[in-house]
Amino acid sequence: MPDVDGFDDFYRSSRQRLLGFVYVLTGNVAEAQDAVQEAYIRAWQRWSTVSGYDDPEAWVRVVASRIAVSRWRSLRSRARAYLRHGAEESVPAPGTDTVEVVAALRRLPEEQRTAIALYYLLGMPVAEVARETAAPVGTVKARLSRGRAALAGLLAVVDLEEAADA
Repeated sequence: MPDVDGFDDFYRSSRQRLLGFVYVLTGNVAEAQDAVQEAYIRAWQRWSTVSGYDDPEAWVRVVASRIAVSRWRSLRSRARAYLRHGAEESVPAPGTDTVEVVAALRRLPEEQRTAIALYYLLGMPVAEVARETAAPVGTVKARLSRGRAALAGLLAVVDLEEAADA
């Protein structure tokens, strides 16, 4: 079990300095926060070892700067690929029908929403949906049936509201 109090004290005493350091490297607060957070996660995972170092902050600083540099390289590689292959085809914005369906799906219970997404969006057979969700085939069929009925009701309500507004 890691020394929780020791890590907490270390984190509180070093986080601002480390964030400032990585911010100067990246020039972007969000990138610096992400890199520092990842470095502290790695330090926590290895705290029994890192806490024994002469300067644990130096270890976290090196890890955070390597994470930031790794992200730069990744972005640079993506930019080169973009220049080599050109821009991706633009994806059209979702239509109002899509937005309404997604809004209706959000109102369903999670189990029904998951079953519908796996079955209709990914095209998985019912047996595979059952395996994926760890539910019996009959339960998946019931979720699909109830989910379709609920969606029909939710989408009909949207249509009625639109008709009333017109």
